[in-house]
Amino acid sequence: MPERRPFVRLPTDVYPVNYGLCLKPDLIDFTFEGKLEALVEVTQATNQIVMNCADIDIITASFVPQGGEEINATGFNYQNEDEKVTLSFPSALQKGSGTLKIDFVGELNDKMKGFYRSKYTSANGESRYAAVTQFEATDARRAFPCWDEPAIKATFDIVLIVPKDRVALSNMNVIDRKPYPEDENLVEMKFATTPIMSTYLVAFVIGEYDFVESQSSDGITVRVYTPIGKAEQGKFALEVATKTLPFYKDYFDVPYPLPKIDLIAIADFAAGAMENWGLVTYRETALLIDPKNSCSSSRQWVALVVGHELAHQWFGNLVTMEWWTHLWLNEGFASWIEYLCVDHCFPEYDIWTQFVSADYTRALDLDALDSSHAIEVNVGHPSEVDEIFDAISYSKGASVIRMLHNYTGDEDFRKGMNAYLLKFQHKNASTEDLWDCLEQASGKPIAAVMSSWTKQMGFPIIEVEEEQQGDDRVLKISQKKFCASGPHSGEDCPSWMVPVSICTSEDPKCTKLKVLLDRAETTITVSGVAPEQWVKPRWLRAHSTRPDPLTPLTPRPRRVLQVNPGTVGFYRIQYSTAMLERLLPGVRDLSLQPVDRLGLQNDLFSLSRAGMISTVEVLKLMEAFVNEPNYTVWSDLSCNLGVLSSLLSHTDFHEDIQEFIRDLFTPIGLELGWDCKPGEGHLDALLRSLVLGKLGKAGHKPTLEEARRRFRDHVEGKPVLPADLRSPVYLTVLKHGDSATLDTMLKLHKQADMQEEKNRIERVLGAISAPDLIQKVLSFALSEDVRPQDTVSVIGGVAGSSKQGRKAAWKFVKDNWEELYNRYQGGFLISRLIKLTVDGFAVDKMAAEVKSFFDSHPAPSAERTVQQCCENINLNVAWLKRDADDIAQYLLRRKGPPV
Repeated sequence: MPERRPFVRLPTDVYPVNYGLCLKPDLIDFTFEGKLEALVEVTQATNQIVMNCADIDIITASFVPQGGEEINATGFNYQNEDEKVTLSFPSALQKGSGTLKIDFVGELNDKMKGFYRSKYTSANGESRYAAVTQFEATDARRAFPCWDEPAIKATFDIVLIVPKDRVALSNMNVIDRKPYPEDENLVEMKFATTPIMSTYLVAFVIGEYDFVESQSSDGITVRVYTPIGKAEQGKFALEVATKTLPFYKDYFDVPYPLPKIDLIAIADFAAGAMENWGLVTYRETALLIDPKNSCSSSRQWVALVVGHELAHQWFGNLVTMEWWTHLWLNEGFASWIEYLCVDHCFPEYDIWTQFVSADYTRALDLDALDSSHAIEVNVGHPSEVDEIFDAISYSKGASVIRMLHNYTGDEDFRKGMNAYLLKFQHKNASTEDLWDCLEQASGKPIAAVMSSWTKQMGFPIIEVEEEQQGDDRVLKISQKKFCASGPHSGEDCPSWMVPVSICTSEDPKCTKLKVLLDRAETTITVSGVAPEQWVKPRWLRAHSTRPDPLTPLTPRPRRVLQVNPGTVGFYRIQYSTAMLERLLPGVRDLSLQPVDRLGLQNDLFSLSRAGMISTVEVLKLMEAFVNEPNYTVWSDLSCNLGVLSSLLSHTDFHEDIQEFIRDLFTPIGLELGWDCKPGEGHLDALLRSLVLGKLGKAGHKPTLEEARRRFRDHVEGKPVLPADLRSPVYLTVLKHGDSATLDTMLKLHKQADMQEEKNRIERVLGAISAPDLIQKVLSFALSEDVRPQDTVSVIGGVAGSSKQGRKAAWKFVKDNWEELYNRYQGGFLISRLIKLTVDGFAVDKMAAEVKSFFDSHPAPSAERTVQQCCENINLNVAWLKRDADDIAQYLLRRKGPPV
């Protein structure tokens, strides 16, 4: 693709102090008029002002120096490629204060960024539009000319001129509402002055909404805005938000700085949610919960997203990253603390175990690729910013912060966080600033340790061996970079500073030895450990006054050594064969912690993909999970079996792996049954849904028959399926269904009043197997019936369900590329679409085909995603070549001789 000019940040000779902004959107013609009166400071004389501006036409611009005459701008020079405009003045603007006045017009676009229109259906069934905003990262410039960089903070006085029957919201509370003199159908809404803040956090929404309201214990007014008639569905989020605000206030020891916070559900919304200060916007599925029709996983999702966005009100909004390079600090931190918050609100979710499956292992998988990137990335041009909203910024970021919290200890961590927020409130900070505060609070070498995890990509594989020498246990621990294609070989192997500590069965609560592994390998002698005791290296745990919630410890009566208990350290482990054999019974008899059973299986699975052990070894280990009771452990196992099943769809023994899945999941399926029993909780509901879906998809006859029976009843409304059973039942009947099944499902989709139910159906439609029906589903993905942000999951569902689906989805994406690319305009949804469509291929020529397609159809913000997909395809090819025969033999032998 063509090289871009080097990116240059805005000049600093003029900067804003306050934006007086008045906007008048037209919800019929999809345009808006704007007036900006910005109080600015000229730091050195200049005859031009450079600002960010995109898709906006400036009508007039002038500058009024304080106490001086107005100077009209004589030219507006738009640099569209750089999204900038230069205003030229006939004479130099002198040093000092002044007011910049700009009248402009813009378009309410349909691209889900900037100031855009969002389609909804009114109570009487007609289509209407709301005007809403999404500015992060660089789209405030589409709503008004501004200095659109996170470090250029100012205050905002916002006025919205809107139809009088519409709700108008912004970051602050309304302080005045009066009729608009030129049109009696309009009103002028004036909002209070904001604190000093970055442009990407400004927001306004104009539409029709109901709301529910409450007060948090610290006196903040919390409202959740919902579509008309659905106020009830805002109650769950309201409850979470009112518990969460005081939790964060207490955790950070800094009060929430605004008088109110609104959470609002937006129909067309690209991300999950956006943390605009005081006005947080959400996809409907990330905010609305209907007690009857929402499943347990939706509740959990809403709780996590609310926790995430509210954390940003402090971490991101009050203290903001200096530049997008430090985005990870915002997102990684919020992605970690959302779990702390949900654990506080809903201890029964066992959410920290789920973190390991949802974030930690996901980040390890991506970060093992050669095409990964460091947590801190130098970004310049706006299109490069979109690309770093990925699993490295969020999930690896959260994982290394979890490791840091564990290393620092909760008390010192909180002390450091408080110092950081107080020192930098209403300002900007970089990663190093946080390390300094934590270092001062804890006295530990935080910066040195953490920069090895944030400034270089990847992570180590820790190899562990042990030897008994008399009454001493000698441990040899070594590190090298882990790569998805096998261990890093070569001279310049990067290394990490890995904090490890060791304890023994004599006194499991007392750390006997602490080591910071800061070189390739080290030998540690743990003295006075007789052969019958076990030794357990574990993540360094600071002695804080409170027990650390992340690493529950139970002594094990076996001479076992375990590294990384609690699965907190961000690395993979390879044990010596003898040590591994001593650990494995702990899976079968459940004496290993759930999170460590999960970690062991996940490590071995990824070692098999990297060619370091045979996949057959992992299949043998998986069979040991037959007594497993824990939802998250099953969820991770299921995920890895899904990867394997997808890989083996390229062979002629795909049915054998389905049989393996049926055998593994049948006992737990029988134990759970179809209906929830008295005394069951959240995790039982999640497990039942997972297991029945897995059995149904794999063609387990009794599950398929029962699913069909319940589906027939559901369609006839006698009785309706409980929300937690809908996904597995829909998936099962579609996977083994015909055109009548698909038509019924599309009818249910049309009738569904709730976006959650529509999404639930959209995600499983791809399971249908007949080629003509696959085409029908793909066409449906681009129809009016599917919201633009959800098209991606329909196409992804087709690609992920079968070999035929994958081919058809890839062809569909190529054939409809222009429409799809135009729809998402380089946002992160385009990256997600590419990943979901092509990541599963395992055919030699496909990597080259994918690469050449994107060479001729460039998608700048998805360049890295394309590289990662091509790398994954090649890894899949190598994996199949290496292990397919052994897997086939193993699955055949399992069946035993015919009886």
